[in-house]
Amino acid sequence: MSEPHNAVVLPNLAREHLTRVLNGQSGLSADSLTALGGVLAKPGACFVTLTENGRLRGCIGTLAAHRILAEDLLSNAVAAATQDPRFPPLGPGELSGVEIEVSILSAPEPFPHQDGDDLVRRLRPGVHGVILIKNGRRATFLPQVWEQLPRPEDFLGHLCRKAGLDGSCWRHGVEILVYTVEKSLENKGAV
Repeated sequence: MSEPHNAVVLPNLAREHLTRVLNGQSGLSADSLTALGGVLAKPGACFVTLTENGRLRGCIGTLAAHRILAEDLLSNAVAAATQDPRFPPLGPGELSGVEIEVSILSAPEPFPHQDGDDLVRRLRPGVHGVILIKNGRRATFLPQVWEQLPRPEDFLGHLCRKAGLDGSCWRHGVEILVYTVEKSLENKGAV
């Protein structure tokens, strides 16, 4: 991103928005954020990840830009806190114990490969976010997931299972797209 100063404040804006929404108030306005310019005023796709004591507490995002980043950020922040089906909705009293990370995604690109071995050889752990598509099912892992699953075989196996497929589905006939992210953690002293 060419405006890193804007990207750095995204988690803090997400926290401010969530603080208001979870307390029953009006959240931040996408129009007011768009007025700040930079990445917020451009089409963008992001994931908002919430962690509590180093453990995932919610993660929701968008894989491809279909609205301005300000709208995507605000919507995904609320969804990560209240609509991730893996977790109960976050209560207003829990927000202070949660860390917020925002990942801005590049446009996903097809990643042609000969077979599973070629796929494993060419993937870049820690760099590539991966979208796996097979038999009408799809799943993604952000590049940050490589920290927990550094072996490409394990990463792909878990991604297959996340899509509701057999853990070895990545070996044959799978469509792969890759993307990169610019991630930012909140600066607790900002906003």
